[in-house]
Amino acid sequence: MDQLPIFVNLKDRNVILVGEGEMADAKRRLIERAGGICVDAGDTDARIAFVAIAEEDEACAAADALKARGLLVNVVDRPEICDFTTPAIVDRAPVLVAVGTGGASAGMAKAIRQRIETLLPETLGPLANAISAARTAIRDRWPAGPQRRRALDQGFAAGGLLDPFGNHTPDTVAHWLKVADEPKSDRIIEITLLSDNPDDLTLLTARLLGEADHVFHDANVPSAILNRARADAVRHASPPPMPAPEGLSLFLRLPFTQG
Repeated sequence: MDQLPIFVNLKDRNVILVGEGEMADAKRRLIERAGGICVDAGDTDARIAFVAIAEEDEACAAADALKARGLLVNVVDRPEICDFTTPAIVDRAPVLVAVGTGGASAGMAKAIRQRIETLLPETLGPLANAISAARTAIRDRWPAGPQRRRALDQGFAAGGLLDPFGNHTPDTVAHWLKVADEPKSDRIIEITLLSDNPDDLTLLTARLLGEADHVFHDANVPSAILNRARADAVRHASPPPMPAPEGLSLFLRLPFTQG
C-alpha cells in the first residue's frame, strides 16, 4: 500500500482552492459536495488545499508556497507533487467507496468506479442509516462486543439478511434483529490454501479472512495473503492452541514448502 486512504470531514471547514477554469470548477464541486467552503490562498484557517493551474511552473510555485505553510496540497494532474490524491467515488451516503490508483491513472479509477456503481443498490445508504439508528437495540441483543461483531458479520454475509448487495426495505434491520440466529461459538477452521498467490483465494476463504478474530498460519504463508485478513485480526505464526481462542480462528496452511 503506497498511500493511506482516509475520509476527511470537510463540513463547514475552509479549503483553499487556487486556480480558475474547468479544472478548478471540478474541484470546487467536489469540495462543496463534501460540505467544505472554498477560500482563496490568503485564508489562514484552512488545513488542506487544491491547486488547479494548467501552467506547470505556476502550479508548482503555488504548491510550494502552500506546503511551506504546513498545508496538505493536491495539485491537479501532477500526482508526483501531491501530498494526497482524490479518488473516484461511489456515493451511497453515508456509504462511500473510494477508488484510487495513487495518481497512476484517473481513467482506470473511473472504470473501476463505474463497475462498482452497477453492483451497489440505491438502498445501501438507507440500510447503513437504519443500522446506525439501531445501535442501542443491537447492543441490547448482543451485549458482548465480539458476539455483536460476529452477529453483524453473519447478517452482512452474501445472502444474509443485511447483505449490502441486496435490496432492502425500511423494515430490514428490525426484521433481522427479530429473527437473526445467535452467532456461532468459538471455533477454528483449518484451510489449506491453493497456492501462495492471493488471487487464488476462494470466495469462502476471502470471506473468512474478513471475519476472523485470529489468523494462525504456517511460517511460509506470504504477507500478501495475510494482508487480506481484517486489519485488527491477531496474526500468529504458529498452529492454534486448544481450546480455541474467543471468536473465529483460521489456521492457514500451504500445500508445499517454499524453497
